[in-house]
Amino acid sequence: MSSDRSLAGKVVLVGAGAKNLGGLISRTVAADGAKVVLHYHSDSTAGDADSVVAAVKSAGGEAVAVQGDLSKVADVERVFAVAKETFGGIDVAVNTAGMVLRKPIVETTEAEYDRMSDVNAKAAYFFIREAGKHLNDNGRIITIVTSLLAAFTDGYSTYAGLKAPVEHYTRAAAKEFAERGISVNNIAPGPMDTPFFYGQETPERVLFHKSQAMGNNLTKIEDIVPIVTFLATDGWWITGQTLFANGGYTTR
Repeated sequence: MSSDRSLAGKVVLVGAGAKNLGGLISRTVAADGAKVVLHYHSDSTAGDADSVVAAVKSAGGEAVAVQGDLSKVADVERVFAVAKETFGGIDVAVNTAGMVLRKPIVETTEAEYDRMSDVNAKAAYFFIREAGKHLNDNGRIITIVTSLLAAFTDGYSTYAGLKAPVEHYTRAAAKEFAERGISVNNIAPGPMDTPFFYGQETPERVLFHKSQAMGNNLTKIEDIVPIVTFLATDGWWITGQTLFANGGYTTR
């Protein structure tokens, strides 16, 4: 990173960077002067991706969108390859991709388990692997996990359970990449005020989740983005950690 550790002129790759938290990260780092490589998953989010790219360009920035299924290793490799081909290097890689399922263990199918494993564990592993291969020295790798890692609750066995391995991937990578000055961290938000959360919960449970944090609030994407940019800049000395950013929803 430069001596002032700013994002100006840096290249930031955002996994699932078209909408919700990923979209706000993409827009924010672009406003801070970064060149953005915005990954999106499916045709249904192509419009969101195009909107972010257009907004960045209209503000005088540089951005490119690339589609891919991060649970397929070849697609992860291609996303990183496009980033390097487009901008010559990558300084920060942020993975916001994830899939949530609230379901009792006894009702969970093998297909559901495999899909949750692919999206929440396998994709994160190979995103970190490719970042380790391709990031410039003194780069930053950040993965979004979940505050349920510090919870004792029902229903989220495959979601929290298959985000849990990412903590070890992160610790191992932080050691392995340390010689090159690359930090590797996780951010664990509380339940976020996005469609990602509401689709799995009843109104009563939404009220309960709100009651567990300061001011009876869910986590907002605007609460998480400054932590991402901090880890990518002045927070460079933090590595191998999971930061629970949840208004006191859970702690560990």
